Amino acid sequence: MENAKQPLDEETLFSVTQIFKALSDPTRVQILNLLQDREYSVNEIARTLTFNQTTVSHQLRFLKNLRLVKSRREGTTIHYMQDDNHVLELLTQAIRHVHHH
Repeated sequence: MENAKQPLDEETLFSVTQIFKALSDPTRVQILNLLQDREYSVNEIARTLTFNQTTVSHQLRFLKNLRLVKSRREGTTIHYMQDDNHVLELLTQAIRHVHHH
């Protein structure tokens, strides 16, 4: 049994569960899916997904804290873009899985 999996350390376990927590919320999944193509401002995200701007801002803050999205300022507008291709690959695979069945 030389190839047996070792238990995850606490930091890894916490980080992995945070990623799945992020992906467990429909609003965050919609935002991450939208940000796969290009960057958007909070207003553009809210308008495109028909969400409240406050809700979008709150979810973007959550995603930014996990380093799943990043932002850049242009004047008074903040643009958000995806910041973790690995997590987006998980999301894409999950979407493909749903469409496959």
